[in-house]
Amino acid sequence: MNPDIYTQVTERIIADLEQGQLTWQKPWSVGHRDSTTMRPLRHNGTSYGGINVLMLWSAAIRGGYQSPFWMTFKQAQDLGGHVRRGERGSPVVYANTITKSERGEDGAEQEKRFGFMKAYTVFNCDQIEGLDTDFYVGTEPIGRSNNAIAHADTFISQTGAKVFHGGTRAYYCSATDHIQVPYRGAFRSSETYYATLAHELVHWTKHRSRLDRNFGQTRRGDQAYAREELVAELGAAFVCADLGLNPHRDINHAAYIQAWLKILKHDRRAIFTAAAHAHRAVQYLHEQAQKAPCHGPSSPVA
Repeated sequence: MNPDIYTQVTERIIADLEQGQLTWQKPWSVGHRDSTTMRPLRHNGTSYGGINVLMLWSAAIRGGYQSPFWMTFKQAQDLGGHVRRGERGSPVVYANTITKSERGEDGAEQEKRFGFMKAYTVFNCDQIEGLDTDFYVGTEPIGRSNNAIAHADTFISQTGAKVFHGGTRAYYCSATDHIQVPYRGAFRSSETYYATLAHELVHWTKHRSRLDRNFGQTRRGDQAYAREELVAELGAAFVCADLGLNPHRDINHAAYIQAWLKILKHDRRAIFTAAAHAHRAVQYLHEQAQKAPCHGPSSPVA
């Protein structure tokens, strides 16, 4: 993979952070009405994951694109469309592993796995003409339904996380393995409440009995703490996108932003690593929810 892709993506996110903006919390806008935030979609309707979500959200913001669909030049042609002359694509990355045979010191053949990543270019459907109308967004919001919050309650309940309500702080306690959040009425909006819960749910996945995610000894303000907070922020954005929530979180991120900037400026792969951890955390939450029997929300959310 061209190493410049790490620098390119990291510098884009650093630029946003230096302006006090969190790229991953930007909602899509549909026409003159706010749409639900959702993950970017491939031409076949499957969603992107990991760092590609951040890259395409950021590209959509810069380009003012309203469609959630992205595809390559050839995919557009195969679907009967064509990219408008002069349009510039956006990079996404593909990661995988390959196995190679190598001769060891003892002369025996050994198989070794190597990771690789390569970049390719996609275009938003707002840059493409001639596609089916389903790829474009009209004046009505997409993905929104009247029971979106009920779905969020069900999802949280089905993860199996212990959620207690009360007090004035939101946090995950690893010693007792529980999440504590204020009652929903203490938040500016219901969606902000769910976004906060999603953030803590991602922290919950780090427990050694789950994903065993550990960046080292974490104390408030140190790099390990900042890295875990970045994973939780990205993961919360992914969860909200998957649940069709569009939160505007009323939180002072100044201290977090400064800590994240320090990490990103010294490690160009940090945002890729954080996004990968966030992706795994959200996958785990979805897997837990799918295993649970169908039932309604059980947590008090008043």
